[in-house]
Amino acid sequence: MKLVYTGKTKNVYALDNGNYLLKFKDDCTGKDGVFDPGENSVGLTIEGVGDVNLRMSIYFFEKVNAAGIRTHYVNADLKNTTMEVLPAKVFGKGLEVICRHKAVGSFYRRYSDYIEEGADLPAYVEMTFKNDEKGDPLVTKEGLTCLGVMTDKQYDDIADMTRKITQIVADDLKEKGLILYDIKFEFGYDKDGEVMLIDEIASGNMRVYKDGKYIDPMTLSELFFA
Repeated sequence: MKLVYTGKTKNVYALDNGNYLLKFKDDCTGKDGVFDPGENSVGLTIEGVGDVNLRMSIYFFEKVNAAGIRTHYVNADLKNTTMEVLPAKVFGKGLEVICRHKAVGSFYRRYSDYIEEGADLPAYVEMTFKNDEKGDPLVTKEGLTCLGVMTDKQYDDIADMTRKITQIVADDLKEKGLILYDIKFEFGYDKDGEVMLIDEIASGNMRVYKDGKYIDPMTLSELFFA
């Protein structure tokens, strides 16, 4: 295996068969030792979080694939905390897609003059460039197409897939008495330009509440798999 990328929460290796291997770490994004999926730097390390993130990713990737939504997931190895994935190009230098059901986190900080904290949102989708130095700037559909990062169709496909995947996750969590406030995804595209969900679907990328109280990633995973 050849290391091709060192990420905040995963390392990426090239495999001989043309696919890639994701190695999950125990690092989480956050600030001052507090987890925050919206932060753009590693803020803390939680022992075992890589394992539970992989377990949850396997669970949801299989569900999303079964729903006919394209992902990069091939298989996984829990013993080594790795996941084999199809090759995919990222949009630009990396793009994050957030779907919000509630006004919290960075959304509320930006728009608090116009909305109450925790207010319902209609599966609001926003995209940000992955750029730590610039604070992961927001970018519009027109901006993405104007900059040549993606086509109109790719944007529409991503937004549609994001809402469908978010609903799959939210419905599953709701059955367990958990409420999804927001979730972060990454998408890529294959050699034909077709969009697919990449990265992971895990507790470290979502903000979930139970009885009005925030659930940290490890507790969420424990509740989810209880």
